[in-house]
Amino acid sequence: MRYLLLFFLCTVHLNAQEVLFEGHVYDKNTQAPIPYVNLSFLNTLKGTSTDEKGHFFLDIPSTHLEKQVHISSLGYNDTIVSAKVLYKSKRIEMVEESFELDEVVVSKDLGNSDVLNPVNSYSLTSGFSSSSTPWVLALYFPNIGAQEKYVDKVTVFLQKNKSFKRSSSKFRIRIYDVDNATKKPNRDLLRKSIILESDTAEDFVTIDLSAFGIKIPQTGIYIGLEWLFVPSNWYVNRYKNQLTNKMEVEDRFAPTFGGLYNKNQNFKAMVYGMGQWTDFMVKSRDRTQNFIPAISLKISKE
Repeated sequence: MRYLLLFFLCTVHLNAQEVLFEGHVYDKNTQAPIPYVNLSFLNTLKGTSTDEKGHFFLDIPSTHLEKQVHISSLGYNDTIVSAKVLYKSKRIEMVEESFELDEVVVSKDLGNSDVLNPVNSYSLTSGFSSSSTPWVLALYFPNIGAQEKYVDKVTVFLQKNKSFKRSSSKFRIRIYDVDNATKKPNRDLLRKSIILESDTAEDFVTIDLSAFGIKIPQTGIYIGLEWLFVPSNWYVNRYKNQLTNKMEVEDRFAPTFGGLYNKNQNFKAMVYGMGQWTDFMVKSRDRTQNFIPAISLKISKE
């Protein structure tokens, strides 16, 4: 079974001296450590995440100290800092993002519900795997019709991976509105950082978000899946290089999200990495279907 790796080829200087890049990320106001913060070296494929105690560590070529590091976490302003400065200080403080709370509907008597992009495990044809730097994989769901709609449940389908030996892995769920100009993911509609744990024995994980009262904008929403580069998600992948015919070893991070081909052109996949959103466009051989992440969205309608 093949997997789609969300990274691009780059030139690596094998003789570059490596240094240990480590430190902690804190909330500027409370001084509490922030878990699951993603750090990416801009214009490279190097990145990591903080663990539950806000600690990060990564071996990097010494030349990377001349680069900038993009730091992001749900609920905080994105930050770009000099790698050299962060290497010396070994700490960074993030500022909580200010936003206006929309009216939250805790309970609402809604008439009916629909499931958008219904998926079953048998329809999965491949998967999305991550290597080198943290990514967010997002699927666009259109809002069709005039009825008010709310996010009810999100179901994420997973691919089994024999190389990953642990019983579970973690990832973060994201929900975005749509930028009117670029049509890309924009603001986070889910303000709480929700970490999901996927059981490797199961084909899917479901999260009930109805209590958050997330109203779907007329322009639709994106459901995002964010990889976390924490030690508990790490595993080693061994494969044969098709050019050299030699066995290669690379670091990867679980989970592997399921993917499938879909004829509905309304669904659109995008990837966030190295500080920007880009289209993810893989078509079937007959060019009639797009390969998208296997995410189902249950919505409630008035």
